[in-house]
Amino acid sequence: MQTVSSLLDSAWHERYRRISRLNIRSSIYDVTNRCNLRCKGCFFFSSGEHEAAADEEDIRQWESFIDREKARGVNMAILIGGEPTLFLDRVEAFYRRLPTYCATNGLIRVSRDRFPGMLVGISLWGDEDDEKALRGRDVFSVSRKNYEGDDHTYYLYTITPKQIGRTEKIIRKIADAGLKVHMQLLTNDEQVEGFHWTPEALRDVRAEMDAMLESYPRTVISCRYYHEIICTGMMMGRPFGWNECPSVTETMDDRDPRPKRLIRFIRWAADLKTTHRCCTSATRDCSICKDGAAHMSWVMVNKREHMRTTGDLQNWIEVYEMFAKLYGFIPW
Repeated sequence: MQTVSSLLDSAWHERYRRISRLNIRSSIYDVTNRCNLRCKGCFFFSSGEHEAAADEEDIRQWESFIDREKARGVNMAILIGGEPTLFLDRVEAFYRRLPTYCATNGLIRVSRDRFPGMLVGISLWGDEDDEKALRGRDVFSVSRKNYEGDDHTYYLYTITPKQIGRTEKIIRKIADAGLKVHMQLLTNDEQVEGFHWTPEALRDVRAEMDAMLESYPRTVISCRYYHEIICTGMMMGRPFGWNECPSVTETMDDRDPRPKRLIRFIRWAADLKTTHRCCTSATRDCSICKDGAAHMSWVMVNKREHMRTTGDLQNWIEVYEMFAKLYGFIPW
């Protein structure tokens, strides 16, 4: 039987030990149903989740809810929406109680006097042309100005098929602004013409993601195995989909048999009572989902499957390290 010690040398074993102590228990929270953008392909609005439950307006209810989540064992709050920065009192309620990551479009700057150590992830949907087509305006120019030089901020760069051959221009701008970037792929939930993936495009974008990691290693938070997983949708010969996804809300997970999954994971609506099916939406076709966090988590919960060879286990370690960096459990 293969063991961690038999597969890893001392340097890799130390990297393994560092992440094996983390015991990450995250959940996702819709801070609000409102947004200051309406992006084509945003799963929150395309799925109708913004109408599933009304916002809880009483900040005391948020505080009590977060205390219960902490008691439930959650040690990382991932805040989404809507646009969380529209309600910074709710964001602050989390930040004062739990390690907190805030996903934002970057149009509103989070004050570092108020939130000095909070990780901020800024959504980015391509270059100026793609952002105007999908989001209605060039959001990147605003967000870059708001967060330039902020060492607790990175871009979540959702690459579209139209970005192939053009990603370096954006990543260079991010590097010049003193920020980090993580890459994932667009899931075209609203079937926008010209933004569908083909096998050839996925092959080409994987090669480009590898090239960006090699050219900008201090800017890009990623690894080659993650690129392989998200571009092929395959891991250890198994396809990603409903029967494999680890990011299904625990209380709604009726799969039989259950796959390996995130422990205690729940995606909460902004009324603090309603839950959503998964980390994206119940209307998404799981077989074509390209969500980066879901694919990282898929690898992370399947450690034993990666204990076949030294290379497989090293791949697993690199993905786990990447996730831990993106959510602040270990430094960049």
